[in-house]
Amino acid sequence: MSRSIKKLSLQYNQINESNTFSSGDIVEGRVVLEVTKEIKVNSFFVKLTGDAHVSWSEGSGDDETTYSDHERYFKLKQYFIQESSKKDGPVIRPGSHVFPFRFQLPQQNMPPSFKGLHGWVKYVLTVKMSRPWKSTSATHTELNFVLRNYGTNDHLLQPQSGTRDKKMKLFGSGKMSLAVTAEKTGFMQGETIRIFVDIDNSSSRDVKLKYSLKQQQTFITGRNTNSGFNYIVKETRDRIPSGEKSKFIVDMTLPHDLTVTFENCRILKVQYELKVYLDVSFASDPEVKFPVVILPAEQQCPPWQGPPGGFQPYPPPQPNLVPYPGELPPPPAGLYPNLYDPTVLPYPGAAAGVYPNPNPHAIQPGFQPAPSAPVYDPNQSTKEFTPNVPY
Repeated sequence: MSRSIKKLSLQYNQINESNTFSSGDIVEGRVVLEVTKEIKVNSFFVKLTGDAHVSWSEGSGDDETTYSDHERYFKLKQYFIQESSKKDGPVIRPGSHVFPFRFQLPQQNMPPSFKGLHGWVKYVLTVKMSRPWKSTSATHTELNFVLRNYGTNDHLLQPQSGTRDKKMKLFGSGKMSLAVTAEKTGFMQGETIRIFVDIDNSSSRDVKLKYSLKQQQTFITGRNTNSGFNYIVKETRDRIPSGEKSKFIVDMTLPHDLTVTFENCRILKVQYELKVYLDVSFASDPEVKFPVVILPAEQQCPPWQGPPGGFQPYPPPQPNLVPYPGELPPPPAGLYPNLYDPTVLPYPGAAAGVYPNPNPHAIQPGFQPAPSAPVYDPNQSTKEFTPNVPY
């Protein structure tokens, strides 16, 4: 931060107890700028972006190869001071200034916020100010984007069952069998997974019951893939002696903040696998595996009910204007039409209350300008992505 800029902060309004956002939600807040002396400004804006990025390296030295890919879901921008070709740009006078902003997240199918082994999905608010002959001043903050709960599909409510038999050949004799039933396939965050296990150990060996819930992360760049996993649950139960039969009920409570299953990202997927097996020393383990789908909790983000009361979308674009080709699909009725129309730009000076220098009506301390309409940026690059945030 330069000497003339004492403070540049970005704050957004929390809309629920979990401090999460989802498609269609309103993101509004304020940028606070405090300057110690009069400054000239080339441009000043806040933007909201949604991106996914993956990257990893294989090999070493001269044989090292790096794979990476990027996917952008949207970029929305609101100018407080828009770039101008005029020689003398606007000025901001000493004091503290508040610049409100408001965006609406696109009503489209986007993956949730996620940080993985070789990639991430981020939704970021960024404010940037550029000045003549000065380095750019910027700050940013991340939003926690979650998927909405639209109810459970019937196939996710169906139980899953599997059996495995094993005949002992080396270091033992006889056989053992494992039968497993899961109540259903889909479970919400914070819910308890209940499984029923039936074991018949007719072998000459003692065995142990083990089970795990594994999160599988898959990263994709064209034809190249990489994967990693993280155990959510991994436990060992009682020993089943030779010649005995046992029945178990296993309960696994899911964390409330567990990442939901998502496959709606071209370059990154998160899936889950439930495995129940018998640990047999010096032999292969009979095992039963089920796919598990983790769903968003109902209380975290209920189905979208439309914009909040009192919210008024900005005026629709002219009828002869069309959405930018190859970008976001047309929005549902009632959502900011200007977000998807690159030719509709707000008049920056009037919207932000800023006047060209040396007009005496430059921004005064304490001024709170009305926000300009968020606009979709037609010049966005798929190569650009949000700044790296240290974790």
